[in-house]
Amino acid sequence: MNKINLSAYRPIADIQDNIVFANNGNVVICYKGNLPEIYSLSEKDFEDMHGAWFQALKSLPVGTVVHKQDIYLKKSYTSQQLPNSTFLEKATHEHFKGRGHIEHSCYLFFILTKNKALNNPKYVNPFRKVSKGIVQELDDNIKSFANSVSDSVSFINNSRKMDFVSLKAGDIQQLTSSYFNGFNEGYDTDILLDKKSVNIGENHFDALAINSELCFGESVQSSKTNEKF
Repeated sequence: MNKINLSAYRPIADIQDNIVFANNGNVVICYKGNLPEIYSLSEKDFEDMHGAWFQALKSLPVGTVVHKQDIYLKKSYTSQQLPNSTFLEKATHEHFKGRGHIEHSCYLFFILTKNKALNNPKYVNPFRKVSKGIVQELDDNIKSFANSVSDSVSFINNSRKMDFVSLKAGDIQQLTSSYFNGFNEGYDTDILLDKKSVNIGENHFDALAINSELCFGESVQSSKTNEKF
């Protein structure tokens, strides 16, 4: 198995504001999203959200890759931010302390591909050695792409059901480090690739690939009622 040292082959060549210049020549514009609380929307609200996504993304330049990443991490609630002075506050503090919950983070990435093809090896493997001149400055082409992305994000935000804000350089670096470290905290670790699973430190990962629209059946619902409620 070929080993990749992330410190020697970093996928990021440069970051300017919320724009990432990847080693393979791709340009990535990064946002973090605030989505509605679970069970807070009706079926019509989900239809409206779907319509907003459709309208926002269809105006992007041909060849743009849109990657929406939702991260769910199982964590224990610390309750540090809760008041802890009166009897009732102390009881509430102790009740929630250490309780398990799912932490959700949503990210949205718009990718302008240097090679205009998803199956190009330089696009598939951002750690591959490339010439130093492949990383371009903000020319007219990239400015036009950034303006199109900004318009799309503004359209999504105007729906008032979602809010996407630009990621800062430090947040992008931290997300990159956490992602390739398997979201382990306090130490760096290797990624162990097995035939059935992926181990990164103490965390185990699996992957599901949907390679055809036929996997969804004849129709896809924008929402589904939870029968337990």
